Amino acid sequence: MFDIGFWELMIIGLVALVVVGPERLPKLAYTAGKWLGKGRSLLSTVKSEIDKEMKAEELKQILEKQKQQMNPLEEVIEETTSAVRELSQEAGKAVRSAEKEHGSEDDSYTRFGDPAEVSTNQPHDKEKPTG
Repeated sequence: MFDIGFWELMIIGLVALVVVGPERLPKLAYTAGKWLGKGRSLLSTVKSEIDKEMKAEELKQILEKQKQQMNPLEEVIEETTSAVRELSQEAGKAVRSAEKEHGSEDDSYTRFGDPAEVSTNQPHDKEKPTG
């Protein structure tokens, strides 16, 4: 990080020994080491927080892209659903108009729009005709 070699450390130690004195140098070294440790832990904490925020931002961007990709699919689904509803309504209208035209002349005629009526007009497998 600072690119300090052995001889540079020796010179710094010698200057510290002369300036501070031999009796206070161990306490100074202990305090400096303590502050250095706290600084490193603080730096690693800040770095991990920044990494978490960057990952969260990336996830938000990915989710936003997926939402944008889903919008056209939702539109297609909505269009298809509305088209099916319209066709169903038109078929129901056609069946009702055919019923009105034919009336109840033909007993075998069943409406396609009402599954309950279709099942009641069809013979059941369990019922056996008598006769």
